[in-house]
Amino acid sequence: MSDAWLSIVGIGEDGLDGVPPAGRALIDGAEVLLGGKRHLAMIPETHPAERLTWRVPLTDTVGDIAARKGKAVCVLATGDPMSYGIGVTLGREFGRDALTVLPAPGAFSLAAARLGWPLEDVTRMTLHGRPLSLLAAQIEPGAKLFILSENARTPAEVAGMLTAEGYGASRIWVLEHLGGAKERIFDGTARGWDAAPGADLNTIAVECRAETGTRILYRGPGLPDDAFHHDGQLTKREVRAATLAKLMPRRGATLWDVGAGCGSIAIEWMRAGGHAVAFERDKTRCRLIARNAATLGVPHLDLIEGPAPDALDKAEGAPDAIFIGGGLTGPDMAARCWDRLAPGGVLVANVVTLEGEAILTRLQSDWGGELARIAVSRMEPVGPYRGWKPLMTVTQFSVRKPV
Repeated sequence: MSDAWLSIVGIGEDGLDGVPPAGRALIDGAEVLLGGKRHLAMIPETHPAERLTWRVPLTDTVGDIAARKGKAVCVLATGDPMSYGIGVTLGREFGRDALTVLPAPGAFSLAAARLGWPLEDVTRMTLHGRPLSLLAAQIEPGAKLFILSENARTPAEVAGMLTAEGYGASRIWVLEHLGGAKERIFDGTARGWDAAPGADLNTIAVECRAETGTRILYRGPGLPDDAFHHDGQLTKREVRAATLAKLMPRRGATLWDVGAGCGSIAIEWMRAGGHAVAFERDKTRCRLIARNAATLGVPHLDLIEGPAPDALDKAEGAPDAIFIGGGLTGPDMAARCWDRLAPGGVLVANVVTLEGEAILTRLQSDWGGELARIAVSRMEPVGPYRGWKPLMTVTQFSVRKPV
């Protein structure tokens, strides 16, 4: 018997008529059929397979599938199962060798075809079961977005956020029931959006247009300091950009931000596509971190309250990068972070005190790596004139852990 015992067949708005022969064969030969009520209703009652429907939480359904390993299990999914679909979850759970996936044209492909947008030019995301605040990280002038909706109210919610962020001139299209007999497309601008809620099954397309005077927050490192709510514990913009350059954010990598303050390093890491855990001992600052994460479009930032390094024990795994922004002078802080860092990972620490600098000098002697000083001055008024006001000089240590 083939190792591929679990098949996933995508079904579009045209139903079983649009499923190719290979997909029909997988359905016809299934010993177990799993899907929503709408999909299962398409299958003739004479089909002998055991029928399962989705359960909440999803892990219960995953358990149902695992219990039937070795049988011919066929999952009926909407559109492309590998685009924010169940195929991603099942592939992660059972491995690619167990899966046979036959996608139907997905909402993104169909929306691109209707609007004439090259898919490679479009940022694709979902708000289905996810917070609206995720959208904030994707908004910038000229950006084109495809968004899978939660329900019929989502287009109005997207329009409201765009308007609140200064992008009320953005154009919005709502595409319902793509590929089926009930397909409908309507559009308007974010500011003054007054379209009545339509179908729950819809995809939103957005062409972002900033209004005059809108502050632009780009995706790279070094957001303005006033983009963050903080109590003074903030890695300043110029130092933050230099720090992230050493940390080297990359998609899918994990950062631990130790002594996170207002969370600026972790948040900018996530805006670049990574995952992050922020460790902060102060309750008030933890609230600031949560607020900043939501405002800047990364609400899934993991936040662990408690003093480091002991708080590190509450996190699982080995991160790809660690930034120590506070607490370095505490006992064993650097060593505990180093032990948890993944082989090949990067550790960066910033200090402004002589005591902290002494620790970094010793670490550089023991572990290698680089030491640098970052001195930044900003122009400020001096009476009727202008002059340079220096920020506190930052000593920065960066090192890569041997593989």
